Amino acid sequence: MFHIYCPYCEEHREEEEFRPKGQAHIVRPKDPEACSDEEWGDYLFFRDNPRGIHHELWVHAVGCRKFFNVTRHTVTYEILETYKMGEQPRITAESLASGETQGNVQVAGGGQQTVSGSNAAVEAVKGEQA
Repeated sequence: MFHIYCPYCEEHREEEEFRPKGQAHIVRPKDPEACSDEEWGDYLFFRDNPRGIHHELWVHAVGCRKFFNVTRHTVTYEILETYKMGEQPRITAESLASGETQGNVQVAGGGQQTVSGSNAAVEAVKGEQA
């Protein structure tokens, strides 16, 4: 059983309680009326699909019903961190490439997501990206 940490409930819950809702941090055009059809279509329909680190929007559908963000590795399916709406991710593809790491990373290991001060999971992801 895979467990995901909800940053609002502040506990690990079973994966069946959560639903992915797509890419996170998508900025709505400031003036939609001034957008061309192509620009509006890009905003509505086109999303990033990277191999590696990706930020996603999830909802705790069966629990608190709040939306939150997840930093996930799309190849290994490891969840590297979860964070509340309005917060910025601590782990990005750029930060891993430059060697920056921060503690308290949410890492999925052995079917259980754990909070770890070690950089072992981040190092493993960096090795896979190389």
